[in-house]
Amino acid sequence: MPHTRVWCGVAVSAPSPTPAQRPARQRLSAEQRREALVDATIEVVAHQGYQRASLTEIARTAGVSKGLLWHYYADGEELMTHAARTALVRVREAVAAELDLTAAVPVVVRAAIRRAALLLRTHAQEMAAIHAIATGLRAPDGSPAISPQEYEQTYALQEELFRRGQREGSLRTTDPRLTAVFYQGAIDAMIAHLRAHPEVDPTACADAVADLVLDGITTRPS
Repeated sequence: MPHTRVWCGVAVSAPSPTPAQRPARQRLSAEQRREALVDATIEVVAHQGYQRASLTEIARTAGVSKGLLWHYYADGEELMTHAARTALVRVREAVAAELDLTAAVPVVVRAAIRRAALLLRTHAQEMAAIHAIATGLRAPDGSPAISPQEYEQTYALQEELFRRGQREGSLRTTDPRLTAVFYQGAIDAMIAHLRAHPEVDPTACADAVADLVLDGITTRPS
């Protein structure tokens, strides 16, 4: 039906746009919808926590119907697991993106620890969602759905770095996998400490942790 516009104080009638004149609604691909659902899950879980994050709210935030959610994920647990894994990849890539991987290995390690310490500020939503899902989501047998196996790719990349350090003589010749587990454990403990104590300076904390880690794995002071 016609709608009214006010032009210089005079009301005039103008015809409503025809369907052909209306802007076409962009149709999202299946991959874009899946990504939107993952982004919405990370956002909702980060703000409301795992227990209070409803699938209805996730679908609303993603801009899709709740019924469409089941077209892409078998259940809420699958969506939550995929969201946590995606968030893990994002924070890992965020740390790696800032590193000069051609630098001496001790320099790379220190820079990576500093970058990781800032994740609670630079990637707050992803970090909050990972923590909430990892502590809240359980497999049918009661075990955590997000298991230590999620670290396998991270460990593999770290092992490659530590092997280079051993070849170059800057790192001790300990088992690279054990070194990676020790290193990642130190980072996880640092992040847990920073989460519990937001008043702590993350850069100072990172430097202290880096000193401890490098004292344990290098062949000479760094």
